[in-house]
Amino acid sequence: MSNPTKPIIFSEFFTEGQYETQVERLAVEQSKQSLVIGIPKEHILCENRVALVPNSVRTLVGYGHKVVVESGAGLKSSFSDHDYSEAGAEISHTKEQVFKSQVIVKIAPPTSEEIGLMHSDQVLISPLQIPVLQDDYLELLRSKRITSLAMEYLQSDDGSYPIVRIMSEIAGMSAVLTAAEYLNNTHEFGRGVLLGSVSGVPPAKLVILGAGVAAESATRIAMGLGASVRVFDNNITKLMRLQHAVGRHLHTSAINPVYLAYQLMSADVVIGAVHSKSGRAPIIITEEMVARMKDGAVIIDLSIDQGGCVETSKMTLLDKPHFIKHGVIHYCVP
Repeated sequence: MSNPTKPIIFSEFFTEGQYETQVERLAVEQSKQSLVIGIPKEHILCENRVALVPNSVRTLVGYGHKVVVESGAGLKSSFSDHDYSEAGAEISHTKEQVFKSQVIVKIAPPTSEEIGLMHSDQVLISPLQIPVLQDDYLELLRSKRITSLAMEYLQSDDGSYPIVRIMSEIAGMSAVLTAAEYLNNTHEFGRGVLLGSVSGVPPAKLVILGAGVAAESATRIAMGLGASVRVFDNNITKLMRLQHAVGRHLHTSAINPVYLAYQLMSADVVIGAVHSKSGRAPIIITEEMVARMKDGAVIIDLSIDQGGCVETSKMTLLDKPHFIKHGVIHYCVP
C-alpha cells in the first residue's frame, strides 16, 4: 500500500514499470461467425411491409454478415433493389435462393409453401400469431426442424417485449385514425361525426379497453384531436401509469360490466387493446352490449390476433377490413 503522505510525481507515475520485463502476450484471433440472412418478398395479400430496410442491411453487412434480398421485396415500402444493393445486400431473383439462407427474417408469418422451401436447422424470425395458428401449421414447422422465433414473444433483459411495444404504439395510433375515417362517413355507413372537438359541439366519445402501450398511444392521439376518452382496465397500477404518462387526469374505471355497458351505449368508438400474456384474450364486450350500441359506431379490436376481446369480432384482412353487425362497424385486422 502506498504512503498517502508521499507526493505523487506524475512523470514517475506514467513511466513506472516501462523498463521492467513484461509478460508475453500472444495474439489470439477471435473467431467471428458470419451469417447468411435472407429477406424474402412478402406475398400475403395487402402486406406492403418489408422485414429490413436498407439502413438495417448496411448495419448487418458492417458486422460481416451476408444479406440476400429477393428482388422487389421493398418496392411497396418505397425501397428499390438498387437501394438494397448500395447497402451491401445481394439481390436474388429467385425465392428458392433466398430460402437457402441460414436465417430467414419476415414481417408476416411464412405460408405453407414458403415453409416447404426451408430446410432443417434454419432460423426463422417473424411474427407467428401463435394463438390463432392451426396444429398442422406448427407440425409443419416442427417436422422441418426449424428454429422459429416469434417476434411478438421476444423479450429484453428487463422482461419487456420491445417489438410488441413498438407495434403496439403503431397500432394504437392507427386505431384512432382508422376509427376517425370510418366515423366521419367516408365509407358511406359511418355516423358522419368528426372524431374531434368543435366549438359548441359535444366531442366524440371513445371507450378504450386496456391501459397498456397501445391504449396509451390511442389516448394521446384521441385527446390531441379533442375527443372525450374513457379507459377501462382492472389493473389500477396501469391506469395510474397511463394518467401519469399522459400528464392529466382521465376518465378511468375498473372493468365493471354494468358501468361498461352504460358507457358503450353512448360511445362513438370502442378500441379493444387488451393483451393476454398467454393464450386467448378475454372477452370483455358481449354481443348483447354491442347490440345496444349506436348505429354507425365503430369497434376497432386490436386484440384480434389473440382471438379478440369483443364477442362479435372475427378476423378480417386489409382487402375487406370491416363488417357490420347489429349496426356497428367492426374493424378486426390483426
